[in-house]
Amino acid sequence: MAKHNITHPENLNDLWMHHHAQWRDTAQVTSQWQEANEIDAGLLRYKTKGEFWDIVDSLKTTIIITREYEHLILALTCLNNEPHVSYMPMPHPSGIAIDRKKGIVHIASTRNPNQIFDLMPVTDFTPRADVKMENEFDHPLIPVQSRFYPGCLYMHDLAMIDNKLYANAVGQNAIVEFQTNNSYKTIWWPKCIEAKNKTHFDQNYIQLNSIAAGSNIKNSFFSASSDSISSLRPGHKNYPVDKKGVIFSGATRQVIGRGLTRPHSARLTKNKIWVDNSGYGELGYIEDGWFEAIAKLPGWTRGLCFVENIAFVGTSQVIPRFKQYAPGLDVDKSVCGIHAVDIKTGKIIGSLTWAAGNQIFAIDVLPRSFSSGFPFVVARRQEKEKLLFYTFAIKDNKKEVRA
Repeated sequence: MAKHNITHPENLNDLWMHHHAQWRDTAQVTSQWQEANEIDAGLLRYKTKGEFWDIVDSLKTTIIITREYEHLILALTCLNNEPHVSYMPMPHPSGIAIDRKKGIVHIASTRNPNQIFDLMPVTDFTPRADVKMENEFDHPLIPVQSRFYPGCLYMHDLAMIDNKLYANAVGQNAIVEFQTNNSYKTIWWPKCIEAKNKTHFDQNYIQLNSIAAGSNIKNSFFSASSDSISSLRPGHKNYPVDKKGVIFSGATRQVIGRGLTRPHSARLTKNKIWVDNSGYGELGYIEDGWFEAIAKLPGWTRGLCFVENIAFVGTSQVIPRFKQYAPGLDVDKSVCGIHAVDIKTGKIIGSLTWAAGNQIFAIDVLPRSFSSGFPFVVARRQEKEKLLFYTFAIKDNKKEVRA
């Protein structure tokens, strides 16, 4: 921000005009982030391989992706049989959870303080005499609310379980439930953090970072990088990771799956616990207490969702200072992208990669009829976006959101 010497009256007009021009960009206002209008279009340039867009089009789905270190949420879909990519800036987005009864997309923003953004699709426009709104948008998702929580929660994954919203509080080695009064309650933790007559919520010891959501907490499962407390903690250079990762049972709070290296994105589907074995770039499931890989992918696997027999899996570049956490990867050949994997064969049948991409955290899917993605498109004029946010209307969604 430019400095103004306000002791001189002749400088006041310049100062006031400077303030008048601030916070005019809709991306800044919706993300509550002043630099949001500085997104580099190069971050969105992609290449595809195989049948990626054909799969997305045939499934009639919109894929939502959080790219945390680039402060971006992306949406991929097809409109009129053509690829359509849209985005929205958000500070360090991580987990996604979709309330499919209420039609709300929850996204965690994990800067300090943590936030949860609630997004809903625009369904109509407010009649106005001063503008004429031409509807070139297809139910874009826009934020309708954000809630603030202490940064020490260090939220990662989000999940809807029994119509309630939960998160991994990685900074507390626990699962928290969000209350209707915008508070939260710690409701689950693994037995391994109970030691020396104390339950260790005081700092991150095990990187408890994803939720395989079941019908309730007891029927859910949780991934972590370790099941033991030590002086070396996640983030330390020498923190041991190779084959130390685990899956915890919600019912027993004990380990029921081993053999993982920095696991992420545990998901419960088709009667199996699926998980990204990030440090080896693998996708697989837990069988007889151990991880079984079905696919090897070109990067740090994180982000996972399923549509029919297709798994959409994210891969990320390996951050140089964390390369010791990826003992099973060729770090120099890792790519940022999303891959469609046939879970019956383990074959990658289509991929989309971003040459300038960095980190993917979460992936989830919506029906294309519910929303085509976000308001911001590189080729669209900014004036159209301003009119959208000037006149949008949201009505209660009476249909359940099923992908």
